[in-house]
Amino acid sequence: MKLDILAITAHPDDVELCCAGTLMKHIDLGYSVGLVELTEGELGTRGNAPLRLKEARAAADVMGIVVRENLGLPDGFFENNRESQLAIARMVRKYKPEIVIANAVIDRHPDHGRAAKLTSDACFIAGLVKVPTELDGNRQEAWRPKAIYHIIQDYKLQPDICVDVTPYMEKRMKAIRCFGSQFYNPNSTEPESSISGKEFLDVIMAAARNFGRMIGVEFGEAFTVQRPVGVPDLIKLN
Repeated sequence: MKLDILAITAHPDDVELCCAGTLMKHIDLGYSVGLVELTEGELGTRGNAPLRLKEARAAADVMGIVVRENLGLPDGFFENNRESQLAIARMVRKYKPEIVIANAVIDRHPDHGRAAKLTSDACFIAGLVKVPTELDGNRQEAWRPKAIYHIIQDYKLQPDICVDVTPYMEKRMKAIRCFGSQFYNPNSTEPESSISGKEFLDVIMAAARNFGRMIGVEFGEAFTVQRPVGVPDLIKLN
């Protein structure tokens, strides 16, 4: 199954918190979208791996995404090595995306920046014809995405691209709330975390408002890129 966009991120909920609106918008535009997480987020302060995977499936249903895979790399301890690069390269070659969306290039959580570099390196490796990979006993063809866009997470990096997601903001928040183990719950007996406070989802909304304001809309989602973005028509940029 070929996809137009493949989001490859470190943890379940990275996509929902940062670019779910963009993905839903592109689905409505007729593009095919899939998700791959590197880890099950098992080291998160709250919840556990089985619960987070269940929440991830529920969020995918909200977003209308039918492809969601998890590589099962060790949360907090995955490395940018040959094994990890090949695991991601197999996904890139399996789905042949035109675009890959990856984690923030630098962030408070060390997994995010490490995943960003790992994903970028793996996408390059996936395009090398002399690097063999197999999936289900079949040799895969080389494939390299046309571009990699990095989400902006906890650190407020300067965006290179902002996408208007105003019509999708309510649905995006619904997808985020599927991860109930991670966010504010007055009845929870689990330890507090950096994202479990009552104000956290307000912060997410405020960030989207700020990115939207940058491009003259109500809500936006922002990305950074490592190379200039080619555009066919300057007039259509705003």
